[in-house]
Amino acid sequence: MYIKSPLNYTGGKYKILEPVFQAFPKNIGTFVDVFAGGFNVGINADAERIICNDQISYLIELFKFFKKTEINELLNEIKGLIHHYGLTQQNTEGYYALRSDYNKTKDLTRLFVLTCYAFNHQIRFNNSHEFNSPFGRNRSSFNGNIEKNLTLFCEALHKKNIEFSNLDFTELDYSGLSKDDLVYCDPPYLISTGNYNDGNRGFKDWKEKEERELLELLDSLEAKGTRFALSNVLYHKGLSNELLIEWSKKYQIHYIDKTYSNCNYQFKERNAVTVEVLITNY
Repeated sequence: MYIKSPLNYTGGKYKILEPVFQAFPKNIGTFVDVFAGGFNVGINADAERIICNDQISYLIELFKFFKKTEINELLNEIKGLIHHYGLTQQNTEGYYALRSDYNKTKDLTRLFVLTCYAFNHQIRFNNSHEFNSPFGRNRSSFNGNIEKNLTLFCEALHKKNIEFSNLDFTELDYSGLSKDDLVYCDPPYLISTGNYNDGNRGFKDWKEKEERELLELLDSLEAKGTRFALSNVLYHKGLSNELLIEWSKKYQIHYIDKTYSNCNYQFKERNAVTVEVLITNY
């Protein structure tokens, strides 16, 4: 039974945790979640120490807030805001009043409540770091499932040895890691750019330059004897990541959908296929 992040962050790995964890080594000292996002992978890692890193500052601030706040206090604050703004699946004015107040105050509880009522629970910011997801009318709300996910997530945050970091992947210090540790990378995917990595959200975008820098970093971890695992896609909607395909030949490829594991990249319906993989050096 895996813990599900209370945040619906783009590219979340909750639905494929089983094959990902099957490919992870059994004994991990330090687990470094370099692109934590919603933190679905890191929160479920069985490791002595977990480092939760992301360049997106508001994600890390939220996780730190969840870790230091007692769950009943947090739930009371959430329900108080819902009452204060009269939030329902139909109250458009209440949602936009909350959004306006959050953008003025940057209050973290307000940010989380916003994600609950936003369209598809999306977390989206503009270049000025203002939350700009539209209202999820007739669809989104703080419901029993989100409350349960939030409670289990916070319990795990309180219980596990988790450290938080808000750095670009190139700025993280990997020098103290050993052969017993694991560096996990789930970067933005070069061939399936979403609005979270288009460079228009006030944070760094992801282009071929960043892709090459990450692959070089992973090669350097291999040279030092540190284990790594990289989530990515080789093919997506008619596009292929040739840079990644060529680089991956040096390592082990674990296919998330096992039906693709023996086809040697020869797909009859390549245009319709997304081939998701975990690439490891062990």
